[in-house]
Formats: sequence, structure tokens, C-alpha cells
Amino acid sequence: MRLLLSALWSILWLSSASAQTLYVAAASDLVYCLEDINQQFKRQYPQAQIKVTTGSSGNFFAQIKQNAPYEVYLSADSRYPKQLISENMADGQSFYVYAIGQIALWTNKKAIDVKQGWAVLDQTNITRVAIANPEHAPYGQAARNALQQAKLWTNIQSKLVFGENIAQTLQFAQTGNADLAIVALSLLRSPQLAGQGQFWLIPAHLYPPLEQAMVITKRGQQNPLAHQYASFIKSTSAQKIFAKYGFLPPARNLP
Repeated sequence: MRLLLSALWSILWLSSASAQTLYVAAASDLVYCLEDINQQFKRQYPQAQIKVTTGSSGNFFAQIKQNAPYEVYLSADSRYPKQLISENMADGQSFYVYAIGQIALWTNKKAIDVKQGWAVLDQTNITRVAIANPEHAPYGQAARNALQQAKLWTNIQSKLVFGENIAQTLQFAQTGNADLAIVALSLLRSPQLAGQGQFWLIPAHLYPPLEQAMVITKRGQQNPLAHQYASFIKSTSAQKIFAKYGFLPPARNLP
């Protein structure tokens, strides 16, 4: 199966790669934020074609190890890029913590007063709560940690439904397949969610900092566009966009 995946990715790469094309793997919490960032980037590099795939950081980590054709990896957890560096599958000099994520409890149902915080979970009309799968999604791990610290994890497990990534988790609550969801604040700050639902920001001390890090993969080292894109992610312009979407500024940048 791995050989087949590798072959398919190689065919994709050879048939469509060019000096003006960049393949980016990005955590799902960036799905809207990157639209703004890429628009700004293309003002400087109008010939650039940015092919972004969003999903679970853990799944991308596994795919990159199987030679998936991603050249820049924007993870929601700094541990994954660090491990790629340690395994000589990414450029250590390119490692950069670009933002700190935040999580929030969100609902699209008017009858639920999410401003109550954790107390809302005790309501009898709350039967399903969505979080991202903590096995491979950093935002799911943060949600689990927060619930554990709040002494709620054991009692709420029967109500949990798991999204493959944080974007799908939000979709569960948007469509009514979950009463509440613990999601990335960055998704709630997007124009697409403006005026929808209500949220309660989960206190940051309840979960480890969501250090989101970037790295250029081994495949991307030969593409000048990957280095230009990485430099732009570090720029003041990009950092302003991250802040607009509710990200906190990075505290440090050591691999």
C-alpha cells in the first residue's frame, strides 16, 4: 500500500510540478487564514501557484514520511516538524513557530447558552459534543487536555463525537450533528463564520500551548518558491493576518 501511495504521489509530482508551483500541507485551522496570506503573497510573486491541502497535522506528518509531494508543512503542533528534522526529512534551518493557537467551545444552536462555559455541558439537552480526533489532531489533543484538567473527560466521553480534523469538527456543530464543538478560534474568526453561532474561549492554562510550526520538507529544499513562502510566513504582514484570526504571537523559535 505504501509503495502504491508513493508511486501515485510521484506521478502527481512529476506531471505538475514546476518552478512556479508550491505544494503546501497545512493544518485545518488555517483553511481560511491561508486564503488571506496566500493572496498577500501572490501580490509579491504573481506567477506563483500555491497548491494548499488542509487536514490533520498528524496525517500529513505520516504522509510526508511516505514521500508525499509537500514542500512546505504548516503544522498545528511543533513536535511533528521537529521529528521530520530529526529524521532528515526537513530542513532544520527553516523551522519556525509561526503562531500559538487557541480553542473555544462553540455552538450553532440558539437555545444553548455557551457563555456559561463548562457548566453548559451538564444540560440534559446536550447529547453530542464534537472534538477533533486526539490521536492525530493537535486541536483534539488540546480539547482532551482541557476537558481532563476541568475534571470532565471521564463523564463526557459517552457524548463525544470525533472529527477527522478541526474543520470537520466544526462542521459537525454547524450542521446540527453535534450540539457543541471544541474548535480552533481561527475558524470562528473567519468571514465565513461571521454572525454564526456563539463561543466561549477556553482558558489557555487548561491545555499545553498550541505551538504551530512551519518547516520546509526535504523535497521542498530545491524549490526557491518554498523559501520565499517560508520567509513571507515570518513577515509582519503575515503575522498581522494570524493575529486577525485569533492566533497569539509565537514566544520562541528554537528547533
